[in-house]
Amino acid sequence: MPSFLSRWLAKAPAPVFILYAVVVAFSTYFCMYAFRKPFAAATFHGQSFFGSGVQLKTALVISQIIGYALSKFIGIKVCSEAGGAKRARLLVWLIACAEGALILFAIVPPNWRIIPIFFNGLPLGMVWGLVVSYLEGRRTSELLLAGLSCSFIVSSGIVKDFARALMEGTVAKWWNAVPVIGPTIASWGSSVSEAWMPAVTGFYFLVPFLISVWLLNQIPRPDAQDVKERVARKPMDRRERLAFVREFSFGIILLCSAYFFLTGYRDFRDNYQVELFDGLGYAYKQNQMIISRTETLVAFGVLGALALLSLFRENKSGLLAAFGVMSGGAALMGISTLLLDAKMISGFWWMTLIGLGSYLAYVPYGSLLFDRLIASTGIVGTAVFAIYVADAVGYTGSVGLQLFKDLAESGTSRLVFFKHYTYFMSILGTICLVSSCVYFLRRQRRVTKIQTPVQSEIINA
Repeated sequence: MPSFLSRWLAKAPAPVFILYAVVVAFSTYFCMYAFRKPFAAATFHGQSFFGSGVQLKTALVISQIIGYALSKFIGIKVCSEAGGAKRARLLVWLIACAEGALILFAIVPPNWRIIPIFFNGLPLGMVWGLVVSYLEGRRTSELLLAGLSCSFIVSSGIVKDFARALMEGTVAKWWNAVPVIGPTIASWGSSVSEAWMPAVTGFYFLVPFLISVWLLNQIPRPDAQDVKERVARKPMDRRERLAFVREFSFGIILLCSAYFFLTGYRDFRDNYQVELFDGLGYAYKQNQMIISRTETLVAFGVLGALALLSLFRENKSGLLAAFGVMSGGAALMGISTLLLDAKMISGFWWMTLIGLGSYLAYVPYGSLLFDRLIASTGIVGTAVFAIYVADAVGYTGSVGLQLFKDLAESGTSRLVFFKHYTYFMSILGTICLVSSCVYFLRRQRRVTKIQTPVQSEIINA
């Protein structure tokens, strides 16, 4: 039985529904990042992994990414089959497991922290698909998914700045201004160690996450007009998933090839922003909010570009526009690096522009690209399945990039390595994205729709 709030949302004006859905979805995924990314704010300076040539932070980043990548493979089945209220219970369970792993992270010796950080990433990779499943298949999906996508752009920077504030003791000072309980909490410690900082950050965001999930679960299912314009969305079984892959195999290969390297690029920039800004001459003590400022500008740019895609009501033109935004983002990465090398822009604006370009290319994979692809082909299923196929491939590439840097390019600074990789990613990404766009547009002319029982019922209705 739908709750009063759910029934009210089903009848609410479109702007009210959009605002509600964007806020609660944004908040849910924003809070998830407080369990995933705070450890990246620590540098673990001078610590190597069991005395090897691999730095401890690199080992921790790789371990979490491996867990996160494995989660994407698991999510291909779990997220594409999850439905109803089970999604909310699963979201809470996943976060509880992630926080438990962060507590273990604080307890075990440094070199053994790769184990709890792996189990921290293992559940978190499925959160995105579960949140997207509440928003896909609607006439307003572009706006909803654009708003959601800004969450992981903004949250990553804010969470890392919050984590740094915990370690610096700034957060404890903030508590002194809170009546009654504030001074007591502040007295617990002026600063938090690198080991305990991830778990403490998670505790701060636990209650907001639970509230956000409850509100998210009140979003009503797509209505009849949504189904008419964007095709019915339903869980996909193994047979339907294999049929989808066979139908669009070459296009999926092109998309996944670009995403393999793009995910590694985006993760490298995200995990080593502190080190990259240091290399560019922006020391943290003099630039304590620089990551948040950069990512906020990037988020507004991405939100504006993706929101414009909602103007394309026809699915084919919408798909073409999505590929245009993604290809333009890939090109922007290379152009901005050329400008930096020519000393025409500062390091701050370079980090902002490559962030904007990489997210313009990256974000549609996890949101509106596959939603438009499903809608334009008429396949009854869920975009979450295609999203998780791409994610499983992408995070595998992220692990490879981390290892390649420390083992094959150990004598190169992270900044120099990253600049060279930006040129490579810009050229490869543009080629793959343009080629896949041509493939899918041609494929739609002769696509054979994958029939399912649900689709047959719709056709025969």
